[in-house]
Amino acid sequence: MQKLSILVVEDGQSQRQMLRDFLRSEGHTVTEAENGEKAIKAVLNGHFDLILLDYKMPGMDGLEVLKEVKRINPEIDVVIITAYGTIETAVEALKAGAIDYITKPVDLDELIILANRIAERRQLIQENRLLKEDMSKRGVTADKIIYKSPLMAELINLAGRVAASKASILIQGESGTGKELLARLIHHLSPRAHKSIVVVNCGALHENLMESELFGHEKGSFTGAASRRIGRFEEADGGTLFLDEIGELSLSTQVKLLRFLQEREFQRLGSNVNLQVDVRIISATNRDLEQQVKEGSFREDLFYRLKVVTMSLPPLRERKEDLSILINHFIDKFATENGKNIQGLTSEARDMLLKYDYPGNVRELVNIIERAVVIARDQYITTDDLPFKSVSFPEDSGKKYSGALRESVDELEKKLIIESMEKTQDNQTKAAEILGISERMLRYKLKKYGLKS
Repeated sequence: MQKLSILVVEDGQSQRQMLRDFLRSEGHTVTEAENGEKAIKAVLNGHFDLILLDYKMPGMDGLEVLKEVKRINPEIDVVIITAYGTIETAVEALKAGAIDYITKPVDLDELIILANRIAERRQLIQENRLLKEDMSKRGVTADKIIYKSPLMAELINLAGRVAASKASILIQGESGTGKELLARLIHHLSPRAHKSIVVVNCGALHENLMESELFGHEKGSFTGAASRRIGRFEEADGGTLFLDEIGELSLSTQVKLLRFLQEREFQRLGSNVNLQVDVRIISATNRDLEQQVKEGSFREDLFYRLKVVTMSLPPLRERKEDLSILINHFIDKFATENGKNIQGLTSEARDMLLKYDYPGNVRELVNIIERAVVIARDQYITTDDLPFKSVSFPEDSGKKYSGALRESVDELEKKLIIESMEKTQDNQTKAAEILGISERMLRYKLKKYGLKS
């Protein structure tokens, strides 16, 4: 745990010394100040991660000190100490930039939990700052993963820590959350960045062709094999192989993938020669692999080989803090691509976008914004440009969708499928890849909505 440099600002000597001695016993560096003026002087002359600031003091009160500290260095975390029964003062301080508050008499257990939480947060921020600098030096396009939520910050931080290893990684998350983007980020941060990342959608090919796709084949190994074919493992030699929708693999292909993970060798179809390649495996799924293991459709030994490190991408509805910056980013992106002068959204349109729960996650948001930019008549996107303008949103976003919202979601899903099929000229494999679902799921959706080629 990172240790903090803490300034204790308290006019009561016994209270100040008690806090000082306790925090030092926990390994933190502590400086004291008996009033606001001395606190400001200490901030100007020293470095502090955290200030424990008494609200009620003679001379400058805590609120005045807080505002001056934030003016000098907005990155210093400030925790207000306030008397029990005067919580309204703490609320005022939170609005002015305090990170939290504690009440007198100070509960030391509560204080150390709070200090540890702040230390973890500051360490995460520092590591992510260094990660971004490293990404910038490597020329990695970090802007593709846009976030400010703590959930995503922790995930990107973990990506930076595991990238240098050879460990297999399993990325879990709903369809449309950005699993391939995360896999590419890990690859570009790894020592393998100078080699290729090869992407295979395990749900896009028939199981009879998947083995040839992964491991290659020799001439004449099966009907139609007119020449030798190099598989994706050989293509990815020295780099990364990303296996998307890993839960779609047949049991026979799972056996051969397991052998590679155990022995680091494989054979092309129609050959008995063992080949070795240096490949790092990153796999992804939107399915419950543990449940598939219980059902017998996914091998337990392969499951544990793939998930040396597990990373879970949160759905967009659980990272609502990221919505505004994602919306702004995609408006700018599609306005530039389409040569349109879009300045932003009306307040009603923004409110509607922020309330929506995005069952299709970031992929759905991208589609909604691209469509809105394309059809917008004015410089500002309005509710008329959004596909769910008639939807009655529930007040509590945690509740189940209303019937109107579910109908709207189905309508939007149907529209996305139609657009993807038109774009790929009825090629179901390519359409499923665009939509981020398996061909099996696409066929089910086509039947569900009564769509024919």
